[in-house]
Amino acid sequence: MAADDPGADTFLKFVETLGELEVVIGEKARPAVAEVRAGLMRAMAARERGDFPAALSEIRTAMQRLAQLASEMDPAEGMMMREIARRFSDALNFGDKGDAKDALNVMRHKAGDPKDEPNTKW
Repeated sequence: MAADDPGADTFLKFVETLGELEVVIGEKARPAVAEVRAGLMRAMAARERGDFPAALSEIRTAMQRLAQLASEMDPAEGMMMREIARRFSDALNFGDKGDAKDALNVMRHKAGDPKDEPNTKW
């Protein structure tokens, strides 16, 4: 992903926001946040080399890990996050970029980023 690509900025901001989960949840969140951060960085690298299926797969896995973390902290929140991750995966499978973007925005908001995903190429 090129430095001037708006998607790069979006992912980097999301990765930075993940640190807030460590602060709010504490030490217990650190391994999960590290996994999600690494997955999103792999997604950025895959996207940069033009491997969009790999990038989307890494994003999907990272979202599922966030849902798992939420389940560990609060089962009701985890159930909601798993549903969002499922919705994201389904949208990707059906090529519904709008619904995928909506699901990603919800996940970003849950991770502490109040802004929506800009119009980024998938």
